Amino acid sequence: MRKSFDDIILLFPNTICIEELEKIPATQPFSNDVVEFLNALSQELSKDPKIRNYPDVATFAFFCRKANILQIKKRYVSEETIRLGRGIVFHVTPSNVPVNFAYSLLCGILSGNVNIVRVPSKDFEQVTIICNAITRIASNTVYQNCANRIVIVKYDRNSSATSLFSSFCDVRVIWGGDETIAQIRKSSIPARSFDVTFADRYSLCIINADQYIKEQNHEAVALGFYNDTYLFDQNACTSPHLVVWLGTKEIVYKAKKVFWNKLHNIVKQKYGPIQPIIVVDKLTALYNQAVNSDGVHKTTSNDNLLWLVDIDILSPQIEDFRCSSGYFSEYHANSLLEVATIINRKYQTLAYYGFNKMELSNFVKNNNLPGIDRIVPIGRTTDFSVIWDGFDLIRTLTRCCNIIAK
Repeated sequence: MRKSFDDIILLFPNTICIEELEKIPATQPFSNDVVEFLNALSQELSKDPKIRNYPDVATFAFFCRKANILQIKKRYVSEETIRLGRGIVFHVTPSNVPVNFAYSLLCGILSGNVNIVRVPSKDFEQVTIICNAITRIASNTVYQNCANRIVIVKYDRNSSATSLFSSFCDVRVIWGGDETIAQIRKSSIPARSFDVTFADRYSLCIINADQYIKEQNHEAVALGFYNDTYLFDQNACTSPHLVVWLGTKEIVYKAKKVFWNKLHNIVKQKYGPIQPIIVVDKLTALYNQAVNSDGVHKTTSNDNLLWLVDIDILSPQIEDFRCSSGYFSEYHANSLLEVATIINRKYQTLAYYGFNKMELSNFVKNNNLPGIDRIVPIGRTTDFSVIWDGFDLIRTLTRCCNIIAK
């Protein structure tokens, strides 16, 4: 009998028995009961009036729709390949993105696994809304099989619960910074188990000024950029910190002025007051960047909502100079080749405006980029996909059974 811990808060279900969890068999991915469960969850969340205040929950509900899940299923189901879930997946989710736990759970159950999900210890209303919706639909016996595959817990980082859940999981999924991953890896996992880690990453944005200046709705582009950055206080790994402009000097100057003015107006309307500690952080970040880099110039601003730092040199160390809540370095490049020189394995998302798919594809292939796992239009950096950080989560969380005919 394994040790139990009183410091674990069970958000779903009310009680758990580890021995019973271990008896639940893995299933094939995209089973009908899972698809129906997620669709019911989508409908239940959509009925909740609270999600009007939480667009991230509304987006998750939309993602869970049966039509969307079946569309994703088409990429994976093949009569020639037998896939089964790996068993028990232990998810450790990040503290700064409230709904991340739900997407991680979704991948786990779609893959045919039993899932133990640790949510942030900080209270988030989004977590409560989703857990309550799961509880409500789990009361219907039709969805009991799926509900039995879900455990959602909360506990302090000093708890021994991580070691407990790690000791019997088949896959451990860790969303967090490098330090968090190193700390969790101190808890051993079984010999055949493995970790899927989502570490510290850096993201950037490229804008074709010649195309942007022709844009009919500049505010829509700025709003998309606001959603990419300010919604998570620029703390999400997908949030751009560097903006690279391409085009002639005169056009870039005009485009910058329009873009940043539109963004600043949106921030004033939507973003809460900047805390004094954040202002100090921005000032410290600027001093650090100026001391350790050449050609750094802060653009004049009327308040602390938006800090812009013009840089004359695109240094490989640019990823070290960042801050939260509206702190952006910007650079005028002659071509995308300049951007390629700074890309390393830490780069995750490239947001873009004014480039076509062929240009972006050639940028990646011709330069054999060691980093950048996602290239998305401005406004879609936070869109979830079952392929994340270069991992195909459905395939990673399942195993193949190979049958060789006689």
